[in-house]
Amino acid sequence: MSFENIYHQFLPMIYHVMKSLHIYKDRDEFQQIGQIALWEAYEKYDETKGSFSSIAYLYIKGRMIDELKKAKQREENVIYTNKPFWEEKSEEQSDPSLQLEVLLTYAIHLTHREKIWLIRTFYQDMTITEIAQCENVSPSAVKKWRKQAMNKLKLHLGIE
Repeated sequence: MSFENIYHQFLPMIYHVMKSLHIYKDRDEFQQIGQIALWEAYEKYDETKGSFSSIAYLYIKGRMIDELKKAKQREENVIYTNKPFWEEKSEEQSDPSLQLEVLLTYAIHLTHREKIWLIRTFYQDMTITEIAQCENVSPSAVKKWRKQAMNKLKLHLGIE
């Protein structure tokens, strides 16, 4: 059977997997991922290892889950700097103590660790790795501080 026939036969399965994974963004991209996974299953199919539909389903769902994980990780690693506070990195404020004071006004609701992340990131221009080394913690701990701080700052600044 040709791949074109297989593709038309299994296209509903691709849509079913997308629906089961609650994929509502980037549908065209995920459909293509499903098509590529179907092609891989078609190329590697061995009749002795089970039915093609089972293999195809596993390939399609596996590739889509992998892509969802990658997308989530990319999203977690992005800091959106187009918000009002971060846009206003004023050159007018030449007094460092005043800059720190202004920064701390935004940190009222933050924990000690979250304040450390905020100050070291925006006042001292340090990376996550540098902060982790300074504080003797893992980079993932610093990322957790960042995530919690960002959520609190967004909540208290009324940003979605």
